[in-house]
Amino acid sequence: MIARKGRTVPTTLEQARQRFDHWRKIRPSLSPIPKALWTLAVKIAQEQGVSRTAQALRLNYATLKEHLKAAGGPARLPQQTSTFVELVPPSSLCSCTIELEKQGAKMKIHLARPEVVDLVALSRSLWGVEG
Repeated sequence: MIARKGRTVPTTLEQARQRFDHWRKIRPSLSPIPKALWTLAVKIAQEQGVSRTAQALRLNYATLKEHLKAAGGPARLPQQTSTFVELVPPSSLCSCTIELEKQGAKMKIHLARPEVVDLVALSRSLWGVEG
């Protein structure tokens, strides 16, 4: 793998980029990309994703996606990077401090028994927001 801008580029993607660069140097002006190079690009897009492949190989994203559809292979689905997590405080929570900030103004609330307070309603009323 080859390091590039804080990321690693798989060898196959790097080798494909080199093949595309070589073809661009020796091709006749405005000649279409050869079928063998499109096949290579599609194969890599199936493994690495369309966006990453198009960027690395300097290809048009939409055109690469069309070639991928024509080949009948879906692109690799992107990994889920974030998830919503609801935190439910235990009923035995003794006290808590909540800090709110809005346009530079800050508010700190210390609650002895947070389970008996509607925090959303409290914060809205203190900020003057109707909900």
